[in-house]
Amino acid sequence: MNDYQTFEMEEKDANLGKVEISPEVIEVISSIAATEVEGVSAMRGNFATGVVERFGKKSLGKGVKVELSEEGINIDVFVTMNFGVSIPDTAEKIQENIRLTLHTMTALEPNRIDVHVVGVQFEGKVDPALEEDQEF
Repeated sequence: MNDYQTFEMEEKDANLGKVEISPEVIEVISSIAATEVEGVSAMRGNFATGVVERFGKKSLGKGVKVELSEEGINIDVFVTMNFGVSIPDTAEKIQENIRLTLHTMTALEPNRIDVHVVGVQFEGKVDPALEEDQEF
């Protein structure tokens, strides 16, 4: 069984062949579209993403999980938002921007786009490790 999963596009002209889109491409497009929304501070990655980024390779699909189900494409987006923004409004803008960007770039329509707010970024936040080293 082939573990490499792709999304096949509709064939418009059978003479030209077929187009397949990797889920990683959808992750990258969705991640970039989410970070374009005002109020999004960062995307959350997992432990492996953090380790890879420390070695110099940037993970562009960080904070996005794409799943292919019988109903269609399901996208989970994990974001940290800036303090003071309306979370429901910003989450709706994230969903709309991802849907629009995916439709424009790939002609795919996602079934679901779930936004998970995993944190709030405060302005001027000081790293607690640095704060403990200072003596007053």
